[in-house]
Amino acid sequence: MTPRRTIAIVGYGTAGQALSILLSREHHDVHVFERAATPGPVGAGFLLQPSGLDVLWQMELLPAVLRHGAAVRRLYGETPCGRAVMDMRYADLDPSLHGVGMQRGALFSLLADAWEHPGNLQADTAIVAVDAAQGRLRDAHGHWHGPYDLVIAADGAASSLRAQVQGTVLDREYPWGALWCLLPRADWPHIDELRQRYVAARRMIGLLPVGTRPGNDTPQLSFFWSLPRDRFAQWERDGMARWLDEVAALWPQAHERLAGVTGPAQLARAGYRDAVLSRWHRERLVLVGDAAHAMSPQLGQGVNMALMDAMALRDALRTHADHDAALQAYQAQRRAHVAIYQYWSRWLTPLFQSERDGWARARDLLFQPMGRVPGGRGHMLRVLSGTQHGWLGRLPLSPGFAQAMRALHAPDGIS
Repeated sequence: MTPRRTIAIVGYGTAGQALSILLSREHHDVHVFERAATPGPVGAGFLLQPSGLDVLWQMELLPAVLRHGAAVRRLYGETPCGRAVMDMRYADLDPSLHGVGMQRGALFSLLADAWEHPGNLQADTAIVAVDAAQGRLRDAHGHWHGPYDLVIAADGAASSLRAQVQGTVLDREYPWGALWCLLPRADWPHIDELRQRYVAARRMIGLLPVGTRPGNDTPQLSFFWSLPRDRFAQWERDGMARWLDEVAALWPQAHERLAGVTGPAQLARAGYRDAVLSRWHRERLVLVGDAAHAMSPQLGQGVNMALMDAMALRDALRTHADHDAALQAYQAQRRAHVAIYQYWSRWLTPLFQSERDGWARARDLLFQPMGRVPGGRGHMLRVLSGTQHGWLGRLPLSPGFAQAMRALHAPDGIS
């Protein structure tokens, strides 16, 4: 039988939330430490891929996710003059599959409601150090917590605990970030498409349908605008009128959605990191989610990878009674999947967020033709959907999940 463990989770983002549910259901004694005084979602929206939806199906949360999310069947990107750069449809991979655009607040609420022990969440507690040998945690006030059989660092891309695993190969900020906000969908015509517009690689604008959230039935769009991190302050000094004029010139239809945005405080600012580790665990400490493998959001895999990490760690702890064997199994399984995404994320990001105009011109000329090369489109779609495994392999989805997704296309199914 799987031994009952005392487990501390540091961070209450998607990875921490999913782990709190999965490990509590395994009858482990789970305690979560979150630095925010009032835990809540960070960011506007994201795209759940089939890989992440499969995990949510196994957690019995897929029906609620589909009620609030927006089915996304096409990813389309173009230049301001209307030249298509990217046009990818999930149906070309599998007619039963699609992505789901979702508000961060919606997924946060669904995961929070699914945890049976919310009293074990200790907010306003920043964990700054871990005694990996003893499984003890020290908070910012100098207080120690534990010991625990296992400490899971799920404290995000800017993890303060990553270095304590002593396996960091690369850990750096990306020079580009983004501005985000939610907007009413209203009469936006592309209700099942992620739409992006590119000006070389210096400007990237996107609109993603993200559905509704509990307590608010108004369908929303997630808007983003890429911007170098060191220009956030200058953007604010330049004033909203100047920026809105720029949006109007590049994409009038997107500008119409921004009618209610009148001040910079209405847009959140996001930055990203690239972190590669030679190992993800040391003694009683293990990393999950962005703490283990932060990458650019260009491939839209962050939330999906966090969910997959949580399920893989649950499975490893369920299968292996020995602590070290469980963590080794978790690391081996997830690194084999994550590595290709870190590679492609690192190389694709300058094609969409940089000042390398020559690279952007090559992208505009070659990206679509490459997708028509035999085998090329399938590879690109597997990378998009989170189902690429290594250079040539495919990550299988659960048979039951595939059946559930096919049911959406039945006459009496969910649409």
